[in-house]
Amino acid sequence: MTVQVSLFARARDLSGVATLAVELPEGGTVGELRTALLRKCPDLHDLLPRCAIAVNEEFAADSIRVPEFAALALIPPVSGGAC
Repeated sequence: MTVQVSLFARARDLSGVATLAVELPEGGTVGELRTALLRKCPDLHDLLPRCAIAVNEEFAADSIRVPEFAALALIPPVSGGAC
C-alpha cells in the first residue's frame, strides 16, 4: 500500500518536501515505515531515530500496524523557546 507521510520542521528541511509517498506492505508497522522513509530519503538518516511518528494524530510505537488511509506524520524533536 502507498501511504502519505507529512513531514515537519527539520525533517521537511532535509527532505525538501512537506509530504512523502512511501510503499508499505499490507499490515506494515511503524518500524517498517521508518525503514521505508530512510530508503526514500537517506538525508533523514541522523534525524529519523529521534523522531516520533504519529498515526491518526497519536504517537505510535514501532510495533503498531499502519492502517490503510491513516494520517501519518514524522515529528522531529523540538527545542527552543524563551523564558
